[in-house]
Amino acid sequence: MKLYHSPQAPNPERVTNFLKAKGKLGEVEIEEISIMKQEHKAPMYREVSPFAQVPALVLDDGTKLTESRAICTYFEGIFPEPNLMGSDPKEKALIEMWDRRVELMLFLQFATWFRNAHPVMAPLENPQSPESAAKGEKNAKMFAKKIDEHLASTDWVAADRFSIADITLYCACGFAGVMKWKPAEEFENIGKWMPRAKEKIG
Repeated sequence: MKLYHSPQAPNPERVTNFLKAKGKLGEVEIEEISIMKQEHKAPMYREVSPFAQVPALVLDDGTKLTESRAICTYFEGIFPEPNLMGSDPKEKALIEMWDRRVELMLFLQFATWFRNAHPVMAPLENPQSPESAAKGEKNAKMFAKKIDEHLASTDWVAADRFSIADITLYCACGFAGVMKWKPAEEFENIGKWMPRAKEKIG
């Protein structure tokens, strides 16, 4: 199988960090795709990912998977240990709940801010919208505060253990630096959580 990856982009990093936490990164062939060079829009890559998304995973039988969460679900199935998505219905639901919260209320809001405010994104997000950027920034920071409050009473984002929800938050916090925003410095409990997550990812 082959994983198409774009270094430093948050969704591809979400998948590679998931594999690192599994200790399986070296077992998957990886091909890099440059988003800034718009290689993800090339006709050859669109045969792999019709919506020009990175990451994408091509299985040995030719099946093509996109969406970082779906790719991680596949890896959870073939590399079951350590478990990162829940071992029983309750854990699975709690982990997915928090993972989706981080993805939609922080990750996606930050992406809206970044795409509409950072100069490097101007060729890809044309025209950029200052109003969308401001709203995305406000929403991302508001949810980061809620996550910080949540982490005051637990070491991990979901189900009292390290999971994909922590990996998603870790990627979001790391990527936030491109807008000179560092949640781990702004929020005490995120700051304490960050090194714990980093150690687990490896």
